[in-house]
Amino acid sequence: MPILMPTRTESAVYFEQWIDLTKTLLFLDGWNAANPEKKATVFHVFLWAATYSISQRPRLNRFVMGSRIWQRTGIFLSYAAKKRMEDGAPLVVLKRQFDPSHTFAQLVDFVASDVKEGRSNKKTHVDKELNIFLRIPAPLLRVGMGLLRWLDSWNLLPASFIDPDPLYCSMFVANLGSLKLDSAYHHLYEYGNCPFFAAIGRTQTVVTPDGPREMCSIKYSFDERVEDGLYCAKGLGLLKARMEDPEATLAPSP
Repeated sequence: MPILMPTRTESAVYFEQWIDLTKTLLFLDGWNAANPEKKATVFHVFLWAATYSISQRPRLNRFVMGSRIWQRTGIFLSYAAKKRMEDGAPLVVLKRQFDPSHTFAQLVDFVASDVKEGRSNKKTHVDKELNIFLRIPAPLLRVGMGLLRWLDSWNLLPASFIDPDPLYCSMFVANLGSLKLDSAYHHLYEYGNCPFFAAIGRTQTVVTPDGPREMCSIKYSFDERVEDGLYCAKGLGLLKARMEDPEATLAPSP
């Protein structure tokens, strides 16, 4: 597959998943009432469910580099947050390793501290890299990027360069719902090795045969060279089940 389809662009498969949030929102109401200091949202439940699903379906945690398929060690999720909810505010991109053995309370604390640090004036690794790269003339920068990709394809890129980079991850998550936007299909980047992109849409009322339900749409872009569609679909089925009935798997209080 990596030989027949050498790029992520031509290997991308797109899939939409509707999540019934009826039980999810009830759980979050109870959680937030009991934990006013560390409020949780649908985004936290998604991160929890994604971490669990990837741990149970480890072949989703692969990536393609240098025409070979590699198994990733550790579950790394990247996500973006606006520093301020206003036009022109900068976007901070965060990458962290998630442990499937952590409790939901630990995940909520972890994400809250992560976003707080990201929204501070502290320079991130990406900020520091961009400050350097944007000073380089464009022709030299293109040559440098070509060299980086060549080193990466031969597994020669230093870990110090890869480890903090948000595009070297198991999944990139865009929480469009926090901006009151619908979900959207996002492209996969040729740079880095991220094989999975998930965009979470806003919560909306949908009329179903069982009556109106509170639901959200999640749209995925997936590099099918990593694993076949059936294996991926079963993994996303685990994610959906965990999101739709968190009370069955999450403790209501820390």
